[in-house]
Amino acid sequence: MSVILIDVALFSFLLLTAFAIVRLRNLFAVTMLTSVFSLLSAGLFVTLDAVDVAFTEAAVGAGISTVLLLGTLSLTPHDEKPATRSPLLPMLVVFITGAALIYGTMDMPAFGSADAPIHQHVGPDYIERYPHDIDMPNIVTGILGSYRGFDTLGETAVVFTAGIAVILLLHRSTLGRRRREDEEEDL
Repeated sequence: MSVILIDVALFSFLLLTAFAIVRLRNLFAVTMLTSVFSLLSAGLFVTLDAVDVAFTEAAVGAGISTVLLLGTLSLTPHDEKPATRSPLLPMLVVFITGAALIYGTMDMPAFGSADAPIHQHVGPDYIERYPHDIDMPNIVTGILGSYRGFDTLGETAVVFTAGIAVILLLHRSTLGRRRREDEEEDL
């Protein structure tokens, strides 16, 4: 029962944080709240026994993303410009996309169902071989680190490449701003 209360509390805080993010116009506050949202998501993943996903969410969502957003904020104004167009069309697109996603998940098996396809193919083989091959306390972490190591390496490479690309873009923008400042000083 206490796990359900924790899940409900985390979901409630996620909803409140998302609502605050949508309502705020101060970009620094929005950046900080997106970091809070990522940490709350990581906490929710921990309660679902997905420690590896929680660690990734905390590191990438709350850590790297927050640093990159703060770096970007140092190059931009701190307040969002007022909207010049009606928000009706974007809201319509969001609701249609949400409805399509909900419709697409209607035929999924129930959460934790033993009849789910994931539990019928590779999963039983991993569970059977796991104690003999790896024998770590957390089976998910052991499987991701060993049987699915190349997949995890690929995901890490994608995140690393994206981070480097953002840093290069920010660096290029900073160089351009410095050149303009130097040109203004020369005049």
